[in-house]
Amino acid sequence: MPPFAPLRVRGGAHRLRRLVRCRRRAVAAGLAVTAAALLATGAGPRDAERVRGHPVPDPAPKRGAIAEKVAAPVRIADGATVRLLRPGDRVDVIAAEDSATGGTARVVARGARVTEVPTASATESGALIVLSVPRPTAARLAGAGATSRLAVTLW
Repeated sequence: MPPFAPLRVRGGAHRLRRLVRCRRRAVAAGLAVTAAALLATGAGPRDAERVRGHPVPDPAPKRGAIAEKVAAPVRIADGATVRLLRPGDRVDVIAAEDSATGGTARVVARGARVTEVPTASATESGALIVLSVPRPTAARLAGAGATSRLAVTLW
């Protein structure tokens, strides 16, 4: 019979350690991939708070064209013209002075976006529309609406 090393039956502990070591590596690799994916999507602590149900205040709007827009309610003299308008339409608002005294017309707002067309009541003269305009234009619209009749032209 040829000489050979004795057999050892106690090798189970070594296999168990090797199995645990491989699983640890797999779990660590999975966590690393998950962290990289979350970092790439931009999910941060603010999103985590929102997911958990905690209210997170939105940051202040940036100063720009969108942040400067305000909703300005405007009463248009001709209610039939307003019925032609839909939200999203662009209009020019024209202020007409009293025509009996030879008044003039001037454009108060150009390219204003209609955001809402409320239903008009039968007792009111004219009709109301809500326009999205820059703040200085809203001030001009309010002043013109107090002193003259307003009309719109559809783009």
